[in-house]
Amino acid sequence: MSLFRFTQWIHEGRPVQVYGDGLQSRDFTYVEDIARGTILGLRPLGLEVINLGSDHPAGLDDVISLVEKEAGGPAERVYSPAHPADVPATWADISKARRLLGWEPKVRLEEGVARLAAWYRENQEWAREIVTD
Repeated sequence: MSLFRFTQWIHEGRPVQVYGDGLQSRDFTYVEDIARGTILGLRPLGLEVINLGSDHPAGLDDVISLVEKEAGGPAERVYSPAHPADVPATWADISKARRLLGWEPKVRLEEGVARLAAWYRENQEWAREIVTD
């Protein structure tokens, strides 16, 4: 969800709001990979909790830089204090997804950001109106 916000804000020349110092890392996963994993999870496995994710956390500032590259220009970054409940890093342990579902993410972060940016440009006329604040 944050990637869509960053993409929209940068393409529309709006400031990018960053809570924290931008060094926190998150596990970004392309929606197609999540959809594929969800479908694989429909098989009869009993009651299992299975994490789907990229298993490769990326720094927030680095991700914003990827979006800037795809959008063709730098963004104005506005840093605000981190939320007190925020954590410095999150990522999914996908070992169970590998074992039970044979699932691996296929779309690397750079490719996913490029696909998102291309999609946004193709749909910019209406996508710019989506409220993301």
